[in-house]
Amino acid sequence: MASVSPTPRSSGLLERLTGVSDLLVVVGVVLIVVMMILPMPPLFLDLLLAVNISLALLVLLLTMNVRSALELSIFPSLLLLATLFRLALNVSSTRLIMLHGYAGNIIQAFGNFVVGGNYVVGFVVFLILIVIQFIVITKGAERVAEVAARFTLDAMPGKQMSIDADLNAGLIDEGQARQRRRDIEREADFYGAMDGASKFVKGDAIAGIVITLINVLGGFTVGVLQQGHSFGEALEVYTLLTVGDGLVSQIPALLISAATGIIVTRAASDGNMGSDVTKQLFTEPKVLWVAAGVLGGLGLVPGLPTIPFVTLALLFGGVGYLLVGAKVQTAEVEELEKEQQQIEESKRPENVLSYLQVERIELEIGYSLIALVDQEQGGDLLDRVTMIRRQLALELGLVVPPVRIRDNMQLKPGAYVVKIKGIEMAKGELMVNHLLAMDSGAVSERLDGVPTTEPAFGLPALWIPDAQRERAELAGYTVVDPPSVLATHLTEVIKQNAADLLGRQETKTLLDHMKTDYEAVVQELVPGMLSIGDVQRVLQNLLRERISIRNLVTILEALADSGEITKDPDELTEIVRESLSRQISGQFADESGVIHAITLDPGIEREIASALERTDRGTFINIDPRVAGTLFEEVARVWQQAAEAGIEPVVLCSPQVRLPFRRLTERVLPYLNVASFNEVSPDVQVQSVGMVNISNAG
Repeated sequence: MASVSPTPRSSGLLERLTGVSDLLVVVGVVLIVVMMILPMPPLFLDLLLAVNISLALLVLLLTMNVRSALELSIFPSLLLLATLFRLALNVSSTRLIMLHGYAGNIIQAFGNFVVGGNYVVGFVVFLILIVIQFIVITKGAERVAEVAARFTLDAMPGKQMSIDADLNAGLIDEGQARQRRRDIEREADFYGAMDGASKFVKGDAIAGIVITLINVLGGFTVGVLQQGHSFGEALEVYTLLTVGDGLVSQIPALLISAATGIIVTRAASDGNMGSDVTKQLFTEPKVLWVAAGVLGGLGLVPGLPTIPFVTLALLFGGVGYLLVGAKVQTAEVEELEKEQQQIEESKRPENVLSYLQVERIELEIGYSLIALVDQEQGGDLLDRVTMIRRQLALELGLVVPPVRIRDNMQLKPGAYVVKIKGIEMAKGELMVNHLLAMDSGAVSERLDGVPTTEPAFGLPALWIPDAQRERAELAGYTVVDPPSVLATHLTEVIKQNAADLLGRQETKTLLDHMKTDYEAVVQELVPGMLSIGDVQRVLQNLLRERISIRNLVTILEALADSGEITKDPDELTEIVRESLSRQISGQFADESGVIHAITLDPGIEREIASALERTDRGTFINIDPRVAGTLFEEVARVWQQAAEAGIEPVVLCSPQVRLPFRRLTERVLPYLNVASFNEVSPDVQVQSVGMVNISNAG
C-alpha cells in the first residue's frame, strides 16, 4: 500500500487540527457528561445519532485497512469514548421518549420504517442484534484480546534477545534496535489495553438489554398512569420508540464490536484486510473449480433452486479461469523481468566482484572421490568435516571456517587438493575401493600392494584391496580407509595453517563471545590497551606453534597485565606462554607426566643472543650461515636419537633465546617443539635426553 505525502495545503490543515485536538477532545468528553444531565432538543439528538453511526462506520473501515494494530494504537481509548458517547445518547433519548413520546426523526424512522411499525418484529430484531454482538462477536473478541495480551507479554524476552542478537551481529544499528524495542513495548501495552477495553463492549451489550427493558416498562408506566393512554396505545407508542432507540444504538455498537474483533485478529498479517482476503482466498484456481462443481451439482438436485446455485457455479468457475490466465501472465512477466535483470547485471562492472571472493578452506576432489561426499552413495566425508571442525575447536580453541568441497574434472580421478585462501597447500591421491596399510613396526608378514606414501605424515604405506583388511591387521599393519586418510590429511593441513585462518574478524568474534561471561577483562584490554590486530598477532604466534588458545580468559588476563608495559606481539606472546605453563607442560609431557628435554649448550645460547638484532619491524637473527647449518645438523642428530628410542623430545632453553631459536629452526625442523624453562610447570618432571653442544657442533 503506497504512502502518499500530503500536499502543503492538507499538511497545514492537519497541523491546525492537531494544534486544537487536545481542546476538542476535552470539550467532547465534557459534552458527553452534560448530555446525561441536561435535556436535549430532538433535532440536536438526530445530529448526534448520525454522528454516532458515522464514527462507528469510520472506525470499522479504519480497522479493515490498517496493516498493523499499532497504526491504530488509540483504539482502546477510542472504544471507551465511543461507548460512553453511545450510553449518553441512550440517556438523552430515553428522557425525550418518557417526557414527550417523541425522540427525533431517526428513532421514529427506525421504529416505523426499519421494522415496519411492528414493535414485536422490532423487539425480535433487537434481540437478534444483541445475541450476535454479545455472544458471537464480543465474546470472541474478548477471548482473542486476552490470549494476544498473554502471548505478547510471554514473547517479549525472546523478541528482546533477538534484537540484541541482530545488533551484535551488525544487522541493525543502535537506532533501529531502539525503535524495535519501542515497538515491542507499544505492542505489549496495546494488547494489554485491548484486553481490558474489550470489557467495555461486553458491558455495552449488557447495558443495551437492560436499558431497553427499563424503557419499555417505564414508557408503559408513564403512558398509562401519567399520560392517560390506554393499555394498547401505551404499549404501541412507547415500545415502538424504545425498540427504535435500541436499534439506533445497537447498530453502531455492532460496528464497533466488529472493529474490535478485526483489530485484535490482525496480528499475523502484514497487509490490509481487503488485500489479504483477495490474496489468500482467491489464489488457487483448482479450489474454485471444485467449489463450482459442488455448487453446480447442488443446482441439479431436485427440489433445490437451480438458478442461484448454477449462477454461483458459473461465477466461481469464471473467477478460477481468470486466475489461471493471470497466473500464467504473472509468471511470464516475472520470467521476463528475471531475464532482463540477469542481462543488466551481466553488463554491470560490479559483476566481477563475485569472482574476487576467496574461500578460506577449499577441498577439490576428482570425480572418483565424489562418492565419498554423496550421502546417497554412503559417503560420510561431510560428517567427518563437521567432526574435524569440532575437534579443532576443542584442541586449538579455533573456530575453523566452513570447508568448501567441490569437484575438479582437471584432477586425476582419485586426486584431491587442499587450498587455504585460494593457495594450494597440500595434495594427495586415493585409491577408491582400497585400504591404506602402514607398517606399525611389528609386521610379521609382508603384503603385496601398490606402494605409496601416507599424505599427512609422509610414512611409507601400501594400497591393498578391501578383501585383505583382516589379513593386513593380523600381520600387524595399521589399516585406514580412504575417507579417514583424507580427513587426517585435511586436519593436519588446517593445524599447520591455523594461524593464517585466524583473521581480525575471527578474533573479534572470539572477543565478542568472551564478553558474555568475561566482559570486564575484554573491555579493559580492547581497545584501551591493545587493538584487535595486536591480540590477533599474539594468538597467531601461539597457533603457529600449535599452542591451544581455548583458554582465552588466561590469555586475555595476561595481555591485560602486560599491555601497558609493551606492545610488541613477540614479547606479549612469551608472557602469555608463561601464563599457560601448566597447559604447555601438559601438552609436552608423556603419559607419566615427564618432559623429555633436549638442552642447549650455554655457548650456543650466547651465540644466538649475541646475533639478535632489533629493528622497527621486529627481531632478527644475524648468525653465520655455517654455524647455523652445523647447529641444524646437531639438533637433528640429537632429536633423531631420541625419536629412535620412541621419545618425542622438547628443546628447553632460556626465555631470552626461545623465540629466536624457534624462528631459526622452524623452516628446517618445522615439527621441533621449543619451550623455555619458565614454561615448565613445577609439578612436572624434566628428563634430559641429550644436549646440543657447541663444541660437538664445531
